[in-house]
Amino acid sequence: MSTTSAPLVDGRFARRFVLACGLVPGLLLVVDALRHQLGVNDVNFAIRTTGLLGLVFLSLSLLVTPLRRLSGWSVLIAARRNLGLFGFAYLTAHFVIFWWWDREGSIADTLAEIVLRPYLWFGAAALVLMIPLAITSTDAMVARLGKRWKQLHRLAYVVVGCGLVHYYLLVKSDVTKPVAFAIAFGVLMVARLVPARRAPARVTPAPSRTFWRGELRLARIVDETPDVKTFRFVARDGGPIPFDHVAGQYLTLALAIDGKRVNRSYTIASPPTRTDHVEISVKRAPNGNGGSRHVHATFAVGELVRIAAPAGKFVFAGHEAERVVLIAGGVGITPMMSILRGLTDRGWGGHAYLAYTVRTAADVIFGDELADLVARHPNVHLLISLSSERGHLTAAMLTELVPDFTRGPVMMCGPTPMMVATRRLLVDELHLPDADVHEEEFVSTPIGDAPAIDGDAAADPSAVFDVQFTRGGRRTEVAGLTVLEAAEACGVAIPFECRSGICGQCKTRLVAGQVSMEVADALTPAERARGLVLACQARPTTDVVIDA
Repeated sequence: MSTTSAPLVDGRFARRFVLACGLVPGLLLVVDALRHQLGVNDVNFAIRTTGLLGLVFLSLSLLVTPLRRLSGWSVLIAARRNLGLFGFAYLTAHFVIFWWWDREGSIADTLAEIVLRPYLWFGAAALVLMIPLAITSTDAMVARLGKRWKQLHRLAYVVVGCGLVHYYLLVKSDVTKPVAFAIAFGVLMVARLVPARRAPARVTPAPSRTFWRGELRLARIVDETPDVKTFRFVARDGGPIPFDHVAGQYLTLALAIDGKRVNRSYTIASPPTRTDHVEISVKRAPNGNGGSRHVHATFAVGELVRIAAPAGKFVFAGHEAERVVLIAGGVGITPMMSILRGLTDRGWGGHAYLAYTVRTAADVIFGDELADLVARHPNVHLLISLSSERGHLTAAMLTELVPDFTRGPVMMCGPTPMMVATRRLLVDELHLPDADVHEEEFVSTPIGDAPAIDGDAAADPSAVFDVQFTRGGRRTEVAGLTVLEAAEACGVAIPFECRSGICGQCKTRLVAGQVSMEVADALTPAERARGLVLACQARPTTDVVIDA
């Protein structure tokens, strides 16, 4: 199983786009200077132009964070560093031109002019404050400074403030442009106080850290449809289930099929509120890899089954938003049932909208229970669509079910073609932010196969590995978690921001062991060769040692 939310634009493109936009005005200025086309006062024109460009790029770098928080576009973070560096480069050129051509390279004369002119006080202060920001802009410094890096780089707001005062005092008469910059800067400062309206992290809170593996007893088997059975497990010796989970997570069964040890993961359909049992609902796949057929054919009430749980980040507990839209196809209803059962058990005050698509009426799973939930809970809304009669979900169906359907979160689970088509419908037709749509995809490894991602062995979500942090002096056991999540679990600080493998702030060195990474945009080939990994993406495939 994996949770996916593909960005519309990758980080590499964003960085290259900003690089091109940053170089072009500087190159044009150089070309015009060589061709003596800067006007009568060419030095003054060059000073003014580079100063204005520096202020523009610095302001754009400050725009990234509030825009990302309001829109959910994590990819914007990839451009922030280049924007800030271009701002520093143009302001440095601004000063160098002033010193070398306007003051004829005289240090004494330049310092005397700065002391004499109040507007130069602020300009010089802005440039001096930018020096430590530029020095600490490397990945190595981000990792070394940790949380202090963010605190230091808040100086960027002071820098822009000084730059605005410098610009205002400089122009003397027509202050239209500096005032416009000041208004934009004020809006940015206010935007930082506005809470993120749609942040993916609010929809996927950290899962339970209590990981357990052992034997549970199969207490009950229920036929839901001709090809779907529900299996209820209880504690081996009675009492509550020996682990906690969040609605939407899954467990892993350790099976023996044809003499081979096979792990198969299934979403937990029962809610976290019912602690005396845990249930999974499994569809028998006629052409599957053998796991579901084996479970249907061999499991018997009373037997002990080896289980590892919980895992997964496709979760919704109710505190993340005042409403949630659930879209399920076929047996993809299982995580949605865990969510709905848990919300209604706790008397959640928000609204849940479930759009459930199946081929025929005979394929509806939990039909009676869903009807009962709708009848007893006015805040549960249901659409069951039979594709054999009405075709696939349409925008009209969803907007009829969900009022003011312009925002998420949307939790979606089902066959891959259905999710691809529905994501396109949600993003392209209904214009929901892509980051608001969260998917759970059922992926099972064929028996005997070992998949690979970028040459690394893919992580088994049920396998338990030891993670040791050398500088933090901590170690922990994880299953299905990233290195960043493991660090958070045991109190080791690794800087991060996007959690999407884009910003690169969580780069850290893998001292020993192996990991897999679904996204590695922020890593160059040279960095990978040096053993750097993205902590937010790296999932251990062996015991690992991390330099953090």
